[in-house]
Amino acid sequence: MKKFMLFACLAITAVMDVNAQQFKVITSVESIVPSGLGRSRIISATEDRDYKEFTSEQTEEDNTRNKSDRGEIRVKNFEETKLLNFYNIAGIRFQNIAANDALISSKINAMVAEGWELAFVTSAVESDSGKDDGQGIFITRYIFKK
Repeated sequence: MKKFMLFACLAITAVMDVNAQQFKVITSVESIVPSGLGRSRIISATEDRDYKEFTSEQTEEDNTRNKSDRGEIRVKNFEETKLLNFYNIAGIRFQNIAANDALISSKINAMVAEGWELAFVTSAVESDSGKDDGQGIFITRYIFKK
């Protein structure tokens, strides 16, 4: 009977831990605009949003478009850590990349020290497409769980 009670307590604790799991997304945006004219940052929201407040369900009978107010979605409280741009006036700047790596590592280490575990990393790039473009970012999302 004691073994059964111990197993039951462990099972309940495991279920409670799964239900209490949290996720947090940290995003780094690094400019790949030539001449160093872009802006690069680590962004971390310090307030929450409930996606349900801004979600509508489309059906065949009711396909009314979502009329959520974009202003209510916007987060005004967030951390913004300055990063260096990949390029300067002379071209690609490897020291800037190393400096960004150090800052991003520092942020990840701080999150781990706060009890977060790095669960996933995903990245994408929108690069400069030629002479008349002058646009480009390298974006990485770090997804932590607790």
